[in-house]
Amino acid sequence: MDLRYEAYCFADRQFYDLQSSTESTPKDDFSTELPALPPDWATVERNVWRHHHPMGVQLPNQGWKIHVSAGLDNAGRVLKATYDYCVERRISFKYLQTMSIVLARNSKYAPREGSGKLVTIYPLDSAHLEAILTGLAHVLEGEHGAYILSDLRFGKGPLYVRYGGFAEQWLEVDGQQVLAIEGADGTLIPDRRKPVFSLPEWIELPAFLKPHLAERNAGDPARFQYQIKSSLHFSNGGGVYLATRKSDGKEVVLKEARPHAGLDREGEDAVARLDREYEILTKLQGIKGVPEVYDRFTEWEHLFVAMEFMPGRSLGQWLGRHYPLTHKDVSDETITEYKARALAMVDRVESLMAEVHERGVVFGDLHTLNILVDDEDEISLIDFELSSTIDAVRKPTLGAPGFQAPRDRDGFDIDAHPLAALRLWIFLPLNTVLELAPAKIRQHVRVIQQRFGLTDEYCAPIVDVLTPRVDPPTDPAFTEFDEETPDWALVRKEIATAILHSATPHRQDRLFPGDIEQFETGGAGFGYGAAGVLHALAESGEGRFPEHEEWLLDALRKDPPKQPGFYVGAHGIAHVLENFGHHDAATEIVESYAELVPSTQDHGLSAGLSGIGLNLLHFANSREDDSFAAQAEHLAQRLAKQLADAPGPADKAKAGLLHGWSGPALFFLRMFEHTGERRWLKLSEQALERDLAETMIALDGSLQVRDGTLRSLPYVGIGGAGIALVLTEFAQQAPERPCVEKLPELLTGCTGEFVIQPAFTLGRAGLLATLAHATRHRPNERFERAIGQHLKALGWHATRYGGGLAFPGVQLRRLSMDLNTGGAGVLLALASTVDGRAPLPFLGSRTPVLADR
Repeated sequence: MDLRYEAYCFADRQFYDLQSSTESTPKDDFSTELPALPPDWATVERNVWRHHHPMGVQLPNQGWKIHVSAGLDNAGRVLKATYDYCVERRISFKYLQTMSIVLARNSKYAPREGSGKLVTIYPLDSAHLEAILTGLAHVLEGEHGAYILSDLRFGKGPLYVRYGGFAEQWLEVDGQQVLAIEGADGTLIPDRRKPVFSLPEWIELPAFLKPHLAERNAGDPARFQYQIKSSLHFSNGGGVYLATRKSDGKEVVLKEARPHAGLDREGEDAVARLDREYEILTKLQGIKGVPEVYDRFTEWEHLFVAMEFMPGRSLGQWLGRHYPLTHKDVSDETITEYKARALAMVDRVESLMAEVHERGVVFGDLHTLNILVDDEDEISLIDFELSSTIDAVRKPTLGAPGFQAPRDRDGFDIDAHPLAALRLWIFLPLNTVLELAPAKIRQHVRVIQQRFGLTDEYCAPIVDVLTPRVDPPTDPAFTEFDEETPDWALVRKEIATAILHSATPHRQDRLFPGDIEQFETGGAGFGYGAAGVLHALAESGEGRFPEHEEWLLDALRKDPPKQPGFYVGAHGIAHVLENFGHHDAATEIVESYAELVPSTQDHGLSAGLSGIGLNLLHFANSREDDSFAAQAEHLAQRLAKQLADAPGPADKAKAGLLHGWSGPALFFLRMFEHTGERRWLKLSEQALERDLAETMIALDGSLQVRDGTLRSLPYVGIGGAGIALVLTEFAQQAPERPCVEKLPELLTGCTGEFVIQPAFTLGRAGLLATLAHATRHRPNERFERAIGQHLKALGWHATRYGGGLAFPGVQLRRLSMDLNTGGAGVLLALASTVDGRAPLPFLGSRTPVLADR
């Protein structure tokens, strides 16, 4: 799971967003308590940071930087002291803008490499570094803060150092733009930001820091009473390890808690929670299915608790292997068998929870990762850090989305809520959607009753307990998707209405709310930004919006993209502007990014050469301009060489439309159609075969992309559907080639009833569009049934917003409007399926499919 998303959930309850003063000054903004800067200082606000820089001071591009840490209780005091010190001495620095941001950056599931940092200071050189550290150490003596894992600690206080970039320099790595520094030879290399202190190999640690490194490494491993065998889990609050006790070789689970880190929304840290877990487990000793606790001790300033290792895998992993609706061709017998097993599982969890309650303990954090299932389907509970006794109940401020009890619950009702959620989740694991749209409880219950034949007696507690007591939903539980014969024109109109309602033209960073990637790649791009949304609205027949096109043009001037790629850079924006008739702007952006194309090495459609090449070929055709065709052919030749030198499949899959060799395969195919030269068709086949080499037979017997040793992916971005989209196009030119025989198997992987996300590139909308695209060329009754099923099931995610319908994005925590992960992608998939429009640029014909549905 990508832990970055948690930090983007604090700012807004509907959309992923930055915690910054974009629209107004928050009440907890630190600037309200700080003195005014002298007139010869410049201030810039960027994302969550506020930068202060004395005019006339020239900083190097990179060097040693100082980080200042603090807790919630002393953040204001530490910032004020550091601020005064730096301003008086004209030292450049930045700080987190608000206390809410400090909480988010130090929360349990915040990224570990950024945790603890309140202030960043930029020394001019090593001598300046020493002077600042020495002076600030005196000023901040006695202050505390979370240990900054990426840095070297200076002394015992809240000061830390690391070597890294000052100025923003970017480098392409595996198709992604990452921050970079200059290496020993002056070339750019990644500025590694990992939760462990390390130095670039050519940088020598300043002499005055060597004693601090020695102090850091001075711990005696022999004193530690446990031998760590492996890590089981990491969060910002600490680690969980499998270990053996040295005294007798007993296998244990060792939990670690870092002080001032892993904060909940009330500011309680990981140490306080782990201390409480020890007390609760002591109270529950002897209950089968609850870990026995052995030891509690402090080492390296961290609290550790040793407890019994409980066998099995999480219930979430169990569901991933056994849930039938993700598979093709599910029989009634399979449904009946799963139903019996799932009901037994729920009974076991409820029985074990009853024993916990008999001891006077409220578990407080029941969810699918805290329930373990062994090979005999026996149940264990783990992670009691949010538990409390019934006579001193603590309402949890942390919890799993879709399972955490609302604040209006008390006592054992705190556990009744996730127990009811479990009853729903084990048959339809979409509970997270209910936090965005509580009214959908009734719709989801109807789905599981109809599909699994569940009784009213089983389902009634789900509705009764999960329906909010405070502000119960007034929205209808059902949408147009639930009608016997949906009005697809109305559905498209409702999706467009929600997208347009979400627009924020007053903001400069983004026009439409979408995935968190828009804050990295920019809010104007095709995959995650305004260009893709405007393309989907126009392509689906929902109209052009000149005011939003003006925003896009303005954004190019104020915040140009960092890279030339199609989905995450300049060429995707140029493509949309060209199609909208903004030819001069489109030409300007293509020409201005031409100098970055030679340094682009990635082959993919998202950020790499194939997306750029396809767009240049599009310009060549639309303008009848051979100069663009020549540029495209040059990129195709570069890709041909890369393909010849490409290594074999890796452990982490990339095969698919956006990041695999299917993107170049599509480019080579279009080059063949443009030139008539068969060498391009041969290269297209070779590229497809390279992606097909990364496929495997999935648990249900379909062909999907292998991701690791067990998981397989059917999706468009990375997965079998992405290969199938291009293979469908290839089959029109060379149906006799052996690779085409794999197409039905890939399409079969797109037919599962249940898909966790509605998105185009990694969810149901993309599977729907892939099947529709294939059946346009080769009708197939089985795939057409799956298309109808996907169309209806999109309603499982559809959420009422702004007078229309919106869809949750990645992780289902917040709504998204973008093309890759949100409503624009769903809209495009519907238009492609129902109206025969192109599913994506460079793909598809306009022959309608299922137009009468």
